[in-house]
Amino acid sequence: MLDIGDPMKVEVPKLDDLFRRDPLLRPYEREIKRRYGCFKKLVEQITQAEGGLDNFSKGYEKFGIHVNPDNSITCLEWAPMAQALFLKGDFNDWNKVSHPFKKQDFGKWEITLPANADGSCPIKHMARVKIAVLSPKEEVGILTPKDTVEDRLCPWATYVLQPPKTEGLAYQQHFWNPPPEEKYSFKHPRPRRPSSLKVYECHVGICSEEPKVGTYLEFAKNVLPRIVKLGYNAIQVMAVMEHAYYASFGYQVTSFFAASSRYGTPEELKEMVDTAHSLGLTVLLDVVHSHASKNVLDGLNEFDGSDSCYFHGGSRGVHSLWDSRLFNYSNWEVLRFLLSNLRWYLEEYKFDGFRFDGVTSMLYHSHGIGEGFSGEYHEYFGLNVDVEALVYLMVANHMLHELHPEVITIAEDVSGMPALCRPVEEGGSGFDYRLGMAIPDHWIKLLKESSDDDWNMGGICHILENRRYQEKTIAYAESHDQALVGDKTLAFWLMDKEMYTHMSKFSKPSLIIDRGMALHKMIRLISHGLGGEGYLNFMGNEFGHPEWLDFPRVGNKESYHYARRQWNVVDDELLKYQYLNNFDMAMNKLEDRYGWLHNGPGFISTRNDEDKVIVFDRGGCVFVFNFHPSKSYSDYKVGVGVYGKYKIVLDTDSEEFGGHKLIDHSTDFYTRGHSFNGRPDSIMIYIPSRVAIVLAKVD
Repeated sequence: MLDIGDPMKVEVPKLDDLFRRDPLLRPYEREIKRRYGCFKKLVEQITQAEGGLDNFSKGYEKFGIHVNPDNSITCLEWAPMAQALFLKGDFNDWNKVSHPFKKQDFGKWEITLPANADGSCPIKHMARVKIAVLSPKEEVGILTPKDTVEDRLCPWATYVLQPPKTEGLAYQQHFWNPPPEEKYSFKHPRPRRPSSLKVYECHVGICSEEPKVGTYLEFAKNVLPRIVKLGYNAIQVMAVMEHAYYASFGYQVTSFFAASSRYGTPEELKEMVDTAHSLGLTVLLDVVHSHASKNVLDGLNEFDGSDSCYFHGGSRGVHSLWDSRLFNYSNWEVLRFLLSNLRWYLEEYKFDGFRFDGVTSMLYHSHGIGEGFSGEYHEYFGLNVDVEALVYLMVANHMLHELHPEVITIAEDVSGMPALCRPVEEGGSGFDYRLGMAIPDHWIKLLKESSDDDWNMGGICHILENRRYQEKTIAYAESHDQALVGDKTLAFWLMDKEMYTHMSKFSKPSLIIDRGMALHKMIRLISHGLGGEGYLNFMGNEFGHPEWLDFPRVGNKESYHYARRQWNVVDDELLKYQYLNNFDMAMNKLEDRYGWLHNGPGFISTRNDEDKVIVFDRGGCVFVFNFHPSKSYSDYKVGVGVYGKYKIVLDTDSEEFGGHKLIDHSTDFYTRGHSFNGRPDSIMIYIPSRVAIVLAKVD
């Protein structure tokens, strides 16, 4: 890591703000300053050598294959350990050595192909092209050239396709250079950054009801309107960065600059993003910079013939659980590659932000494997922290927010790293949000290991409230992780025994279905209301999708049966799935009205373990939950923050949500002039078992 001298001499512009917010960080001032000093020095070096982060993050304008104004072609690559590079493809009948690169400084290689005699481009749109690498081979400690060259894909390739099975399985680069009339032009501006972020996590490939791979345009036409109707204001798109293995869910990336061709063309992805913008949706990309696929023929691995290049060499460059390669974040060209990758999706496809996958793995040399993360601060400032990776994340967040102040970045971190979601100038890492990953784990644990008779109200409240002060968290009851085969969604844990037989409106009454639907609504509402400053739902979970998610693979005979979404069940007026869908919509619309997600944390006035009741107020609303499986309460005393008249604005037991209509909504609730449980006033309500209500003051 960079030598910055004495860390205590480093000036962090707003460090005092960080310490005022969390005095427990002050003993680690030296390390916080050291990290900031490393960030600052790296940015200064980039400015001196490259003219600033703006230029540095435009690597895609020079690296890879480009058409010049005169229709000649220039290709620039970085392959420091290669002995020679050659360009081959359809343009030269796949001659291995007719077009050699010229070696440049710092491990770079360049080749220029003149325009054809008629002035046309020598490489046609969609023509296949590869880079042949003469790489080193170690023999008894001596490096000698191999006798043969090996094919590689350009790391900066923007379009790759899987060939027919008769030609092999490795993806091939197709030069993407459509004529001007076939290029998509964006028509709609980016929406403003939402104050209350409500994210719909989605996967284009499973968007269809049919057993096939869905497309960008199908998603735009058929799914985006559903998302808007449900009241979400952002989508988080998974598995866009090209991945050769579909069943990896997009987390084994092979071509970082190529939008996955299995869903359509780059121009069709642009149209999908633009359509989302036209509907007012913020579009986030699930970006994977924590690791990369080990594939050699169609991935980054061994691009120059060595085991390093973009990655750490040896064991440090391999993730033992994910069986993937780990980036060397201290390498200049790796930094250029990754920062340019972010800039590419921001500029070329108009994404509005990123959810960074695997941040915990990046932050620690152990990659979080076997780590309990008790929350003790020494865990975050010791030698286990990978400062090189941390500084990369600081630079990435700094760059993104400088270029686009409205950008949104989200960290998938389970460790609870302090200041991860505070600005870099405070000594933080610069993320806007972190995922509340402990919340879905707790719900699954409760459903898996105990009856709701034994649920601890204090434990539920602790999980939902346990987040760092003024570091925004996105709460969720379940995500794609719980939908995967081998796990179970909330709906499956609650109702799988009867979901295939008792979800018709004409089915015989079922205690399992009644309980499952009641708790499904309550779990989502309390997570939404108390768990964070944003909310997330995975595609289909809003209506209790009846089956898990399993991509085609050898183990299921390449079946697409579970790699799709059964929209038909929620659209069927005779089935009960619509009730859960209606509730999700009402919950989001109510948040639009009162804005509790951006109105500070909730105040819990009641967490009664015997009654199984939780009461809190947030954003001008009073939330009341009765988790008791059998007891209902009349004249139950509830603390409120403001004197006046209250009405029910949401009731999980309403008929439109599949409930039993046990509560009279015409009733007004008046404060009694009695403080209660830390609130200045109180009301008396009726709250049935397994029902939640939201009340709001009436002017």
